[in-house]
Amino acid sequence: MTYTELQEIIKSKQPIHICGINGVSMHALAMQLHDMGAVVQGSDRDPSPYLSEFEENGIRFMQGHDTENTTGAALVIRTAAVLDNNPDIVGAKKRGTPVMERATAWGMIMSTYKTAVCVAGTHGKTSTTSMIATFTQSAGCDPTVMVGGNLSTIGGSLRIGKSDDLFVAEACEYKNSFLSFTPSIAVILNIDRDHLDFFSDTDDIIASFTKFAYLVPEKDGVVIACLDDANTVKAVKDINRRVITFGLNKEADFYLDGLTNHDGYYSFDIYHKGEFFTHLDMAVPGIHYARNSLAAAAVAWLIGVPAEDFKKGIEEYHGVGRRFEYRGSYNGAKIYDDYAHHPQEIEATLRAAVDMNPKRTICVFQPHTYSRTVSLLNEFADALSHCDICVLTEIFAARETNFSGITSQKLAGMIKDSVCVSTLDEAADYLIANARPGDLIFTMGAGDVYKVYDLMKSKLKRG
Repeated sequence: MTYTELQEIIKSKQPIHICGINGVSMHALAMQLHDMGAVVQGSDRDPSPYLSEFEENGIRFMQGHDTENTTGAALVIRTAAVLDNNPDIVGAKKRGTPVMERATAWGMIMSTYKTAVCVAGTHGKTSTTSMIATFTQSAGCDPTVMVGGNLSTIGGSLRIGKSDDLFVAEACEYKNSFLSFTPSIAVILNIDRDHLDFFSDTDDIIASFTKFAYLVPEKDGVVIACLDDANTVKAVKDINRRVITFGLNKEADFYLDGLTNHDGYYSFDIYHKGEFFTHLDMAVPGIHYARNSLAAAAVAWLIGVPAEDFKKGIEEYHGVGRRFEYRGSYNGAKIYDDYAHHPQEIEATLRAAVDMNPKRTICVFQPHTYSRTVSLLNEFADALSHCDICVLTEIFAARETNFSGITSQKLAGMIKDSVCVSTLDEAADYLIANARPGDLIFTMGAGDVYKVYDLMKSKLKRG
């Protein structure tokens, strides 16, 4: 299907059905299509957290999947996680209704913008996309933004600009979905072993990112790549595209100097090819955010945002939902929630926590998917050793069946000072019983572990 054909469906007022509409990106796509004038409907397995917004905008929501859900739809859009045996998809194919991947739809939409900045990487893409969204918005660029998290400065996961000048998007590599995007600026933060239920090995992942880099136009497209990451360097080596590098290494085009640690929050100067660009005092903790700000600085320089406007926007960035997000305190302990679900992300978050000089760090970690847990088992054990006490919940299955027999108990046996709990309710009980003044506590993972803090509050309210 072409973008012209998509426009014809929108003009015809025939429904576009979103399968998996509760997902962050799918919800954003539904609202984007609605803003473009489409009649939108959608379905998902669970009750929708966006129900009142859907009702206000005339978007029909169907709880549960059924072959009849897509009756009358002119187009069905699904996520990569929705398989062909989903009843919505079965019904659509039986009727001959076109089925499109989410990433393809986003790729069509962003292709109409003068500049499309797509941020990719195994880690940090949500935060870096959010940084770029924050400084471009504060600089008056009026961007359209699609990000895989809840960013307060745009009121959610989507911001629709009033012009077609700038589109800023998070680009996920899972099932090669970002290869359907149409970037003019492609950012590659890092490349690590992940999604091994789809990719065969690290070289397969690197090859996918190389293809992503080649999506930028040969004439005036730009790839922004991290010089600190060996796999990223390998992915962009010898490509016939313009490459701008960033990193802590002073050989990078954009690098930092004068790094100062203020209890986990970093200050530093950014240089571009030896010339001072700006000074930053970060409002989010961790050296990984400092590195990501360099990628954002390269974007600012490319699109012509003045250094002083970039500085103002980045220093106003206080994070995105579920990324080192402060939830509250209990018994003198501070409690944070974090989406980290890969060993490198876990280690980065816990190292940032150590820089904040707590008396202890306690991490309630919920492993996400059996395939990731078993394939990165040793790496998870090493990463989680950076906390003082590790509380492991059962593995969050997501889309998978446990064919390997992996368990959280096996991981716990590899980590000193670790305990296993059967439920999130038990995790909440553990924290209530063990939290002490001066502790930093994290609920961590890509599943529903964020519910632990609310469970704690409910228990304490009941007394």
